Amino acid sequence: MTVDEAITSRRSVRAFLPRPVPAKMVEHLLAVAARAPSGTNMQPWKVRVLAGEAKERLSAAVLKAHDNEVDAHENAYRYYPVKFEEPYLSRRRKIGWDLYGLLGIAKGETDKMHAQHGRNYLFFDAPVGMIFTIDKALELGSWLDYGMFLQNIMVAARGAGLHSCPQAAWAKYHSVIRGVLDIPETEEIVCGMSLGYENTGAPENSLETEREPVSGFAVFEGF
Repeated sequence: MTVDEAITSRRSVRAFLPRPVPAKMVEHLLAVAARAPSGTNMQPWKVRVLAGEAKERLSAAVLKAHDNEVDAHENAYRYYPVKFEEPYLSRRRKIGWDLYGLLGIAKGETDKMHAQHGRNYLFFDAPVGMIFTIDKALELGSWLDYGMFLQNIMVAARGAGLHSCPQAAWAKYHSVIRGVLDIPETEEIVCGMSLGYENTGAPENSLETEREPVSGFAVFEGF
């Protein structure tokens, strides 16, 4: 697979096969991804890699919090704006309703929406789940560097025939995750990620997302 193919075939897969992924393969992907650039080579990323009972224990704890309407959980940092403006609002709504449409979930079926959102916390049945953290003392630049590291993991995974799904949804339950994985208060939960082999028979994996043409976001001068 060429680099272009790995990048363009990367998708957020939301249903995985139970086929295991060896720890050595994950270790290799992380080693490749760690070649991502970072300001003054600070390398701000930290990863908890979970499989088997360890993954199930985290999933059970977070799902319990997700289903408990009494407990209030909020992100420690703001991922999305308080108010969405265009064109971001339309893009957000489209992917949401496209996904629900494939799953047969109609507007107003809140129980089904809640259950589907809860599948995030099963890592969509992937054999490997990852939780990413960063030192709270670091600033915005290190978070930007972190994005390049995450992208490297996903592209390297495609090169190895795997798929992934980056999941901001995990950050909401940072207090639960911190307790289960014994993560110190000095580290912030950035996100989670599912990793494994795609279940090609799952309808949600037929979701196709649109991208703006280059002319919609880039300006060329001096050519």
